[in-house]
Amino acid sequence: MTIEAPTETLAAPAPRARRLTHVARSSLLIACLFGLDKALGLLRQVVIGRQFGVGAQLDAFNASNNLPDLLFALISGGALAVALIPVLSQTLEEDGRRATWALFSRVANWAFLLTGTLAVVITLFAGPIVRSQIGIVPGFSTELQSLVIQLMRLNLIATLVFSLSGLVMAGLQANQHFLLPALAPILYTCGQIFGATILAPAQGYRLAGISFPGYGLGIYGLAYGVILGACLHLAVQVPGLIRYGFRWSPRLGLDHPGLRRVARLMGPRILSLGAFHLVFIVQDNLASRIGIGSVTALAYGWMIMQVPETIIGTALGVAILPTLSEQFARGDDRAFEAAVGRAVRVLLALTAPTAAILIVVLRPLVAAGFHFDPQGTELVVWASRAYLLGLVGHSLLEVAARSFYARQNARVPLAVSALSTVVFVMAGIVLYRPLGAAGIGLSNSLAFTFEALALLFLLSRRFPAVLHQAGPVARIGVATAAAGAVSFAILHAAPGSPLVAALAATAAGGLFAAPFVIPELRQLAKL
Repeated sequence: MTIEAPTETLAAPAPRARRLTHVARSSLLIACLFGLDKALGLLRQVVIGRQFGVGAQLDAFNASNNLPDLLFALISGGALAVALIPVLSQTLEEDGRRATWALFSRVANWAFLLTGTLAVVITLFAGPIVRSQIGIVPGFSTELQSLVIQLMRLNLIATLVFSLSGLVMAGLQANQHFLLPALAPILYTCGQIFGATILAPAQGYRLAGISFPGYGLGIYGLAYGVILGACLHLAVQVPGLIRYGFRWSPRLGLDHPGLRRVARLMGPRILSLGAFHLVFIVQDNLASRIGIGSVTALAYGWMIMQVPETIIGTALGVAILPTLSEQFARGDDRAFEAAVGRAVRVLLALTAPTAAILIVVLRPLVAAGFHFDPQGTELVVWASRAYLLGLVGHSLLEVAARSFYARQNARVPLAVSALSTVVFVMAGIVLYRPLGAAGIGLSNSLAFTFEALALLFLLSRRFPAVLHQAGPVARIGVATAAAGAVSFAILHAAPGSPLVAALAATAAGGLFAAPFVIPELRQLAKL
């Protein structure tokens, strides 16, 4: 209950400083929580990397995730969740919360049923799926392929849990609640850390005088950690459902108009996300043919690029989607155009200098953090640099694609995503032999940067301000070049250990770039 002071006894209030908008506050909250999740994720990967190295078992574990990840993304984690948020937002505004949860229940029921059915099919046909020349890892040995099959079947259990948890995130975000959905990935990562530190090692860790048990499950301990993390991912969001009055309805009927709208949006989105995840299946297919460690190097390179991409691009994209959906529902095209234009400028200002700095300082950070052997370090460093070239493109794509979905237009992103997949496959086939894992990462960066720019161009045909960014782009270009040059100079001139020099170079590059992008940083508060 809110108690208001009697206004007649109060003097006129002093002018208040301008507060952050809801999108800005949500972006910062999500960014902080995603940042914590990524920090924990780095800790998890450090532990895993030091246990297993850039080797065959970790190759098998990373490859085994691809198909379960695809299944999750197609049904509830991406295709359905992103299609669901605009429809739930519209239903909430027009018909109220009870109607919103009734629609949510039907969607969740269908998602769980479809995920379970497809998981059984994949389990039964896992062998041919993994071993086929157009399958997951045709270049692996027979023994390693068998390990991939066993781990994949375990990962499908987590996928079933995620089929519900991913939709719960969408339901809470449609209610403009972001805290618990942002906490969920952190709990998922904690489950994985438990698997890596307790279930996997034969010899338990010792920390601050406390000895922890080790159950010696090896690489299977990582898979059981994924299952535990998925359960925690769902459990932490249950209080949000209770707070917003969720009531489950055991209905599967297709007669609900909202369900049909979701299905129409989801159809193209399934194909679009399918194209996205096909990139990673093709990636591992190619990597399995060029030597042990390549699959793991690409997984680590992708993870390193995803740290800034998630904190910046995903956080802003997640926070802005409900607002863009509401602006579309109100027919407020002017506010929509302004919001997308500001988001593009902010993303450019934050991601371009970040990519330049990380490309320069990466080697000592990887060497100090993961303790790979020299060959493994080189593999991971060059794969990461290739992915970081696409950091700007991946981040812009977070907003560009959501701008179309907010307007309940999934066909354009689908068509562009299909073209992007073709670009990746063609580039990957050309580059993976001469450049190895780095060539595959570079193909990814080229494809997704093309996709982001194509979507923004198409969006600008109706909303020209989205790409009227010549002045900001020029300043950000100068900031990026300056940040990279300063970081390079300090890294090679600073005395002391390479790690200390890398940290100093990172800080100096960021400080040197900041004055050039102050206008964009101020725009963040107006999103």
